[in-house]
Amino acid sequence: MPIPSPFHERTQPLCRSWRWKDWAGVLAVSSYDSSHEREYFAFRETAGLLDVSPLFKYEVRGPGAAAALSRMMTRDVARLAVGRVTYTCWCDDAGKIVDDGTVARLDEDHFRVTAAEPALHWLLAAGRGFDVAVEDSTARLAALAVQGPTSRDVLAAASDADLAALRWFGVTRARIDGLDVWISRTGYTGDLGYEVWVERAGALRLWDAILDAGRPFGAEPAGLDALDVVRIEAGFILLGVDYLSAPKVVLESRKSTPFELGLERTVELDRRPFVGRAALAAERERGPAWRLVGLEVAWEALEALYESYGLPPALPAQARRDPLPVTSEGRQVGQATSHTWSPLLKKSIALATVRAAHAAPGTMLELEHTVEFERRRVPATVVPLPFFDPERKRRP
Repeated sequence: MPIPSPFHERTQPLCRSWRWKDWAGVLAVSSYDSSHEREYFAFRETAGLLDVSPLFKYEVRGPGAAAALSRMMTRDVARLAVGRVTYTCWCDDAGKIVDDGTVARLDEDHFRVTAAEPALHWLLAAGRGFDVAVEDSTARLAALAVQGPTSRDVLAAASDADLAALRWFGVTRARIDGLDVWISRTGYTGDLGYEVWVERAGALRLWDAILDAGRPFGAEPAGLDALDVVRIEAGFILLGVDYLSAPKVVLESRKSTPFELGLERTVELDRRPFVGRAALAAERERGPAWRLVGLEVAWEALEALYESYGLPPALPAQARRDPLPVTSEGRQVGQATSHTWSPLLKKSIALATVRAAHAAPGTMLELEHTVEFERRRVPATVVPLPFFDPERKRRP
């Protein structure tokens, strides 16, 4: 049975829909209203407050912390400066992804790692032979994401942090309502945004202080349904949906590498050995067999398809995670794993993994679409990711 999050006393009365999800064993709001539309536009037009406490969190400390994490991660964490955060992944010996997450360097010998699934085993294994201590801080720390165009204004009003000096993927200490917190300029929406980290005992004070400060700037609590739409617009992959953790997969064909998932930017091969390095170096030489791409579905074709049944177009309001075949000239060449209607872009979009020969932008493919229980296909064009990439998320 899922347990309450540190913010549950505040989120539960606001969740008028009574729609919840089990996120890593924690009760998380799917949508506060019967529709997630208001929450979606908070992320895209003002600021959305999202409880991200269920993320797995680990403190890695000691003189050997940087070297241990560099052994485990595809990025060379030892190069990360104090006060900086990086997005990365970690692989098995065959170069297949185990999980992806962030690493923040809070001090010279103190790092915080976030992960989608439990990673203590991997961190302890990577730390063997190094002077390093690993703490699972998942239950101890609460985390609140503040995401959207006015998120900086919200936190500037709530905290004493110099947010003008906090660059993209930076992290700093701050105080909010007398609480010691960490604020990182990170998030999962592809927009300007921050994440605030606090001891669990201070979670409710933190929620109240940020929500009170955020009201003049349109801040609204937001749930996971709205997050699912914005993360697809941002081209962000999700473990268990767009790829599977290699140790949990029986078929080799279902495992993925960073190059296949568009994470080549996280792979730094020009350094000391790390787990999976040899396999990844060989793959870079020969090229990946698969590629993550964006698909834009032809709206006119969707209209015509529904018209052939005497129906108006009817797309699901929520983002979908059921895999759909992607074909070329009648032959399956991949699968779309996350798909949604984008209210902002006014397009039907999808994240798909396709064979490398079909991954070039502009390639015309077909996506399966079911109407009245009949499986049909509609044209879809390969487009670069992300679908939505506002400059404000990077701007000083």
